[in-house]
Amino acid sequence: MNLEAALMQLPEQEQPSNEGDWLVQPVDGQARISQATGASAPGLVLSNGLIRRVLRLAPDAATVAFDNLTTGASILRAVSPEARLTLDGQAFDVGGLLGQPEFAYLRPEWLQDMTADPTAFHCTGFEHGPTEAPFGWKRKRYSADGAWPAPGVRLALHFAPPKGAPNLELVLFYELYDGIPAMCKWLELRNSGSKSLRIDAFSAEVLAVVDHESCVEDPDHWRYPLLHVESDYAFHGMGQADANVTTCWLPDPRYTSQVNYGLLAPLLLETRPPIGPGVDLAPGHTFRSCRSFLLALDSTDRERRGLSLRRFYRTIAPWVTENPILMHVRHADDESVRVAVDQCAEVGFEMVIMTFGSGFDAESTDPDEIARIRALAEYAHSRGIELGGYSLLASRAVSAEDDVIDAETGERGHAVFANSPCLGSAWGQAYLQQIQSFYTATGLDILEHDGSYPGDLCASTTHSGHRNLDDSQWTQWQSITGFYQWCRGQGIYLNVPDWYFLSGSNKTGMGYREVNWSLPRDQQILLGRQNIYDGTWEKSPSMGWMFVPLVEYHGGGEAATLEPLNEHLDDYATHLAQNFGSGVQACYRGPRLFDTEATKAVVTEWVAFYEEHRDILDSDVIHVRRPDGRDIDCLLHVNPRLPIRGLALVCNPLDEPVHRPLRLPLYYTGIDQVAAIRERQGEAKHYWLQRDHSVSIRLSIGPRSVTWFVIEEAAEQD
Repeated sequence: MNLEAALMQLPEQEQPSNEGDWLVQPVDGQARISQATGASAPGLVLSNGLIRRVLRLAPDAATVAFDNLTTGASILRAVSPEARLTLDGQAFDVGGLLGQPEFAYLRPEWLQDMTADPTAFHCTGFEHGPTEAPFGWKRKRYSADGAWPAPGVRLALHFAPPKGAPNLELVLFYELYDGIPAMCKWLELRNSGSKSLRIDAFSAEVLAVVDHESCVEDPDHWRYPLLHVESDYAFHGMGQADANVTTCWLPDPRYTSQVNYGLLAPLLLETRPPIGPGVDLAPGHTFRSCRSFLLALDSTDRERRGLSLRRFYRTIAPWVTENPILMHVRHADDESVRVAVDQCAEVGFEMVIMTFGSGFDAESTDPDEIARIRALAEYAHSRGIELGGYSLLASRAVSAEDDVIDAETGERGHAVFANSPCLGSAWGQAYLQQIQSFYTATGLDILEHDGSYPGDLCASTTHSGHRNLDDSQWTQWQSITGFYQWCRGQGIYLNVPDWYFLSGSNKTGMGYREVNWSLPRDQQILLGRQNIYDGTWEKSPSMGWMFVPLVEYHGGGEAATLEPLNEHLDDYATHLAQNFGSGVQACYRGPRLFDTEATKAVVTEWVAFYEEHRDILDSDVIHVRRPDGRDIDCLLHVNPRLPIRGLALVCNPLDEPVHRPLRLPLYYTGIDQVAAIRERQGEAKHYWLQRDHSVSIRLSIGPRSVTWFVIEEAAEQD
């Protein structure tokens, strides 16, 4: 079917009709592909009522409009290639149009006079359909009801090589999702020639975006447009910004009318690996790039940006909503594990992790040890408890033959974590295979994978899994993400202290300094609440773990330690209250969860609180007041789709009671007029919302205590 005939089968372009706030109200945000009209024809439109991307397909494929429909603002100011490639040392553009007379803005009437680039890959056709899951997700524990894959539409643009290029087939994929202003893009290359070719580099996304600030001189720090950009090619960082290595904001030398005298304004967005991939593609084989995601933001407000980002993760990677209640048991012998399992079952915990230093060895090939761990897993399952353990990958030395080799010195010991094995070495490849075999044989449910692959480059030329430095990062990333995706398909929960969420991991650290757990208990408690408050700007509560040292950890002695638990029950209860009340699961590290009936009762009470309010506690958060030790602090859970629209956790760190009004911002609960608010299990009181959707309630909270308020929409507005 030719291009025009294929376009004629698409529905005609519809005008978006969304009027609500997509973060509060259900919107008609179903993604669709339609015919472009007017100057953009012949072409097609990807739109979900929140964002719209228009691709003209003749004389070649090019994005000619990209709009934020919530704000009405254009994201795009100029036409660029749809992607870039370097193959066997030769650079190529993919699609694009030439002849734009001005690069500060793009007028539709200019498109009729623009021409195809004869040296670029040329669009030959397209296909479309629903989104497809890039890997499997076995659901075996509580999670939100998000669909997988994220519902939406997929577009595939096919390109043929220009004269002089290698003989291959190129496909650019676009996915647009329902109900969220986000889309994804990646490319695939199939070698249809008779000889191998090297993929030196690629840029999966190239966008000339609008100006975001006016800087005649060069500032110390540029501010970027209202786009969140990241990819699944991410590592080494508990935060997205630390792990983001593919987002490149570059100068656009075509844009000669910009106000910056050096023409250095970073207004050309490219998403690409920092090095490589540098891989060889054999005849008949296909290369698939990493996936690049764009999220259009509609505000500079930190809270709203955070809400948008957290909704993005719950939509694109819904396994991050799994949030099991877990314990770290210190010893992996049969008796210690069985005691931990029994105690977890008695108080309502859901998972036991044989922690670091416990003696658990996921690399074991001993049949007796495999049988022992399998028996422990079966016992845990008989009590309704999931079981797993800890394994360290990076930050250890294996051997001179298998460790990462530094390009400058030719020696090991210069990796991100000093000494680290290379996943392309014989040891690295065997390690991942052995972990997979061990978990298959034992039936374990969770892997805590510490020191995950941090992006190390390896200059070795003797490792079988990579050729040299150029392809070492790409191949190691493929190895680790392939393993994590296998885990996701098996239902194995993944605690990984790096940003592998888009590749299948469930949780990373909320963000804390480990040695702080050796500080006195009252400092640990307040610092813990600060860590939660600060860590949930970009992570949902379920995406970050906290820590509770039941036994001494990094020193500190008796003043830092909760054991014996019954002697420090108030501090233990506060840890439980602020973690469960924040919707954050902590690693409770020790030999036991309780030592007396009184201790057991406290643990059971807070687990029951969490289970009763789990839906709202696992929902999003609004940051009301940061903990500072000088006044009360407050975190507000919100979800406009639940019967309980909000739950406010209030903590008083002071030695005296606090009696005063407390303002609660309720806009993101979806309540419009009257809220019914009750403290704990008390009687609900009705509050009319102010014009800013806030209410002021009367707070009376005792010294060094915690309380909460449950918020619903009032049935009667009187």
